[in-house]
Amino acid sequence: MDGAWVATAGKENVYNPANGEVIAEVPDSGAAVIDQAAACAYAAQKEWALIPAPQRAELLLQVGMIMKERKERLSQLLTLENGKVIEEARGEVQEGIDMAFYMAGEGRRLFGQTTPSELKDKFAMSERCPVGVVGIITPWNFPIAIATWKSFPAIVAGNAVIWKPSSETPLMANELAKIFNEAGLPKGVLNVVYGSGSAVGQAMIEHESIRVISFTGSNETGRKVATECGKQLKKVSLEMGGKNAVIVMEDADIDLAVEGILWSAFGTSGQRCTACSRVIVHKDVRELLEKRLLAEMKTLTIGDGLDAKNKVGPIINQAGLDKILKYMEIGKEEGAKLAAGGKQLTIENYEKGFYFEPTLFTDVTIDMRIAQEEIFGPVVSLIEVKDLEEAIVVNNKVKYGLSSSIFTQNVNRVFQAQRDLDTGIVYVNAGTTGAEIHLPFGGTKGTGNGHRDSGVQALDVFTEWKAVYVDYSGKLQRAQIDTDA
Repeated sequence: MDGAWVATAGKENVYNPANGEVIAEVPDSGAAVIDQAAACAYAAQKEWALIPAPQRAELLLQVGMIMKERKERLSQLLTLENGKVIEEARGEVQEGIDMAFYMAGEGRRLFGQTTPSELKDKFAMSERCPVGVVGIITPWNFPIAIATWKSFPAIVAGNAVIWKPSSETPLMANELAKIFNEAGLPKGVLNVVYGSGSAVGQAMIEHESIRVISFTGSNETGRKVATECGKQLKKVSLEMGGKNAVIVMEDADIDLAVEGILWSAFGTSGQRCTACSRVIVHKDVRELLEKRLLAEMKTLTIGDGLDAKNKVGPIINQAGLDKILKYMEIGKEEGAKLAAGGKQLTIENYEKGFYFEPTLFTDVTIDMRIAQEEIFGPVVSLIEVKDLEEAIVVNNKVKYGLSSSIFTQNVNRVFQAQRDLDTGIVYVNAGTTGAEIHLPFGGTKGTGNGHRDSGVQALDVFTEWKAVYVDYSGKLQRAQIDTDA
């Protein structure tokens, strides 16, 4: 807080999910710390907002350069605390670097609008203004990328930030805070507070000085955040997961479809809000696709993400494993066929790690819980359909609307799917993952509340619009008054 590291009484261990070993001890702050952080942020924001936006952008550019220099170190640390395989960790760090450079560009834009006035000798315009102090609450599965989606646009727009990272992955927050300090960010503009959601997160939501909450996490928690923020008329941005599907039509390139499904379903061990958890396949190629998937799943190497030969890393913790195991029983009880996987794994020399087999359920119907609820693990449900129209119905008939994908070589189907798939992201001939930082990230229905992370649209969360009228007529002019009467 306020540019300095502050000791707290509580402590919490951080574990490596690959082997269960303690890798660090971090503060476990209480709600009272938020009062201190908010006071620091409030004071700092007043001065930060007066710095010209292009100068604020130069600082973000410096942050991106430092991240680029330390990419491999950051990637190794990310895998150590999060578990994702090293090639994915490198990709996530690169996403943060890209976001720094992109948002640095917005420092010379932050465009408003000019518009003709309805009155003579009067000028009319709108401009973006910072909100003030914003709170960001980030998850463990993308501990640096999602934080950059939120903090970088907030900072370049002239806000001060209070950031509560996930308790499972606080080390990346520690590193990013040090990089901001090294880049010369004025003290108090970024404040990182470690602790639980029930204590620190709740205190952030309730604090009157924090005017925006940007949250990524579960639908259940997001609803609570929205309720509390609504009572205070506080702006809130929610990104709350998905139940994403890959549609495979009968004219699809099956080799490409299998590759896309494997990457988006089992990359990050299925622990992405955009992970593919449903495959909706045309009846004419269902048997072929299933056979190919089962064969390729056997080639996936599972283990410590720091070993570059592994393609699937561990689950984040025991609670995550327990949830996946619960859905194995639910799927079998509902009548789905467990075609592959379904078990917790023990890896030699990593017996205390949290591993789960890549899993495929077949004979799944649209109403089954495994086809409706977010499992957040390497589990895919195969659903057969007769045509594109049915595939779109199946895709849309879930409470989430984040990402969808279609594999087809028919351009007419591409445009029909682009129009009718009820998701915030649509991929054609690719899996459900791979969002780029210059486009808006988010979804419909239970995925969020209409705001977007990433892209220029992220600025909407952290700015308010101000309309400005300049009358240089030298007399009082009254808009909308009929002066001819």
